[in-house]
Amino acid sequence: MQITKRNIDLRVDDSLMRVYVASPKPPGLYPGILFYSDIYQLGGAMIRLANYLAGYGYVVAAPEIFHRLEPIGLMIEPDDLGRMRGNDDARRTAIADYDADCRAVIDFLKAESSVAPNKISTLGFCIGGHLAFRAAFESEIKASVCCYPTGIPSGKLGKGIADTIDRVSEINGEMLIVLGTLDPHVPENDRQTLIKALENANVTHKVVLYKAEHTFMRDDGYRYDSAATTSAWSEITAFLAGIFADNS
Repeated sequence: MQITKRNIDLRVDDSLMRVYVASPKPPGLYPGILFYSDIYQLGGAMIRLANYLAGYGYVVAAPEIFHRLEPIGLMIEPDDLGRMRGNDDARRTAIADYDADCRAVIDFLKAESSVAPNKISTLGFCIGGHLAFRAAFESEIKASVCCYPTGIPSGKLGKGIADTIDRVSEINGEMLIVLGTLDPHVPENDRQTLIKALENANVTHKVVLYKAEHTFMRDDGYRYDSAATTSAWSEITAFLAGIFADNS
C-alpha cells in the first residue's frame, strides 16, 4: 500500500513536539499506532520502520521523545557520541513527561479523521519499547508491540525510577514482546521477570525470541539481522491484523 508522509506539531506542557505521521494513501479509516523510536529519535532507520508499518494499513504517529531537550527535527547520530547524547537525554526526561507525551499523541490519533474509532495500538524499540509498554496503561490502547524494551524490571527510563513493572495489572490490551537472546541490555533475568509479570497479571501476550543482539531491527547498525527482522515483522503484522480484525 502506498503511503503519505507529513510532520505535525503538538504542544505538550508548553513544549513543541514534532510528530511524524505516515498514513495509507487510499482514503479510508485505518487503525492508529503510537510509534516510539529508540534513543536516536527519528533518523532514517526509524522513519523506514514507521513507513513500512504504515504500508500495512496503519496511521503511524511517531513523536520526538526528547523534544523538551533537543531542537525540533534533531536526528541523533547512531554512533558513540550519539549514544551518549541519547542516553543523557533519556536520563534527564521526567517519567511524567513521557506519559504526558503519550497522552497527547493518543488524543491526536483519536481526533484524526483517518483513524478508525477504538482502534489504537502502540509499538516501540529499545527505550521506545518501554514507552510502548507504559502506553498500554492507557485505556485506548488495544495492543502493544515492544521490541527489545529496556529498563522495565529495573525502572530505568528517565529521571527517577519508573513504576512500570508494578503497574502491569493496568494493561487491558494484548501484548507482543520481541526479544533477542544475545541482547545484554535485556538479559535473561529481565526477560523472565517481564514474562512472569505478564503471566501473573493475566495479560494476554506472546513473546518471540530471536538469536539476535540489541537493536537487531535497525538497518543502519552493525547488529542488524535481516532474517530476524523479516521474521519479527511477520509476527508483528500478523499480531496487529489479528487484533484489529477482532476489535470493533
